[in-house]
Amino acid sequence: MSRVNSNPITIPSSVDINISSTSIIVKGPLGSLEQKIASDTLLELKDSLLRIKTINESKYANAISGTIRALIANMVHGVSIGFERKLLLVGVGYRAQADKNKINLALGYSHPIDYTLPEGVTVETPTQTEVIIKGIDKQKVGQVAAEIRSYRKPEPYKGKGIRYFDEIISLKETKKK
Repeated sequence: MSRVNSNPITIPSSVDINISSTSIIVKGPLGSLEQKIASDTLLELKDSLLRIKTINESKYANAISGTIRALIANMVHGVSIGFERKLLLVGVGYRAQADKNKINLALGYSHPIDYTLPEGVTVETPTQTEVIIKGIDKQKVGQVAAEIRSYRKPEPYKGKGIRYFDEIISLKETKKK
């Protein structure tokens, strides 16, 4: 039996959950998210605690029940608190500027990069070298952060590039004669 799915999910009072046979809809103060549910799992809501149970004892049901539990827990956290990722631009002339649904990046190339944000994701730039990505869907926020980082990954000799706020880059020593 999965140990992840045995932990119940605590539902805050500001979050509303609608469970059907094939999906779950989580609504909160920040928005609404929907997730399909595998046919091998069963959701049980009692006294603001959501439990995920398996219908049969197959290996697939065990694995998917833990995954569904993690996805629903992230949905509840997203609609109540939200998710954010911070990126740092390290390098001379590297800067970012946020518009409504775009972010303009100057990363040392001969042209600026305009990245269009997907629905439900917002970007803030408190300084020119700091980017904060916010949203209610953890997967979308992480994907946007990864795509922006992929334009200029940190290089191992000087550490220049786009890095996550908490990322530690181990620098290599240059070659010596």
